[in-house]
Amino acid sequence: MNLIACPIFNSLSSSSISLVKEQASTFSVSAGTRLFETTNECQMMPIVTSGTIRVFSQSDTGREITLYRVSPEQLCILTISCLLSGDRYPASSIAETEVSGISVPKSLFLELMASEPSFSAQIFHTFSYRITHLMQLVDAVAFKKLDKRLALYLLEQGPVITCSHQKIADEFGSVREIISRLLKQFEDKGIVALSRKQIQLIDPDQLRLFVD
Repeated sequence: MNLIACPIFNSLSSSSISLVKEQASTFSVSAGTRLFETTNECQMMPIVTSGTIRVFSQSDTGREITLYRVSPEQLCILTISCLLSGDRYPASSIAETEVSGISVPKSLFLELMASEPSFSAQIFHTFSYRITHLMQLVDAVAFKKLDKRLALYLLEQGPVITCSHQKIADEFGSVREIISRLLKQFEDKGIVALSRKQIQLIDPDQLRLFVD
């Protein structure tokens, strides 16, 4: 893997590029690997070049809610926050697929933030974008009914969604039984067709009525 081919490094000075070549390294993990856990210290910035990481929060009872995902050319804002503040991780992450990327040590990340304006600008742009997304998530959790959130999720992921009811519950911080009940209600109304680990949209127009 060519470390410098990563877009975030495109505008670095020659001296900083040399530092990246010397100190950064590549990594590859299989699906299901935990990249960090709640209360872990943050020692590096992972830059994903292939695959997807899911970042989530988990309650004491084991219920999860997905905060966001990190795909190629995206950065993890919790990692950015922890690197800048020195705080420990407040959430966890898992590789949803096989993930490859570049690992930038904390010391190098902080040095680039201080010495490379273009690098720091990209970092803060990512931070701003992700914070907006998280505020939308807070709004949805606090003020929108679960059936509306589920309807929107199905419309965004359709027309055929292949996943378990438990995985959908984890997206919303809910429990499988509630998701299954809502999906059965949608099926009874002719909106979706349910089969093992698969949901097919039959009447997306009717589903949109739940969102509007």
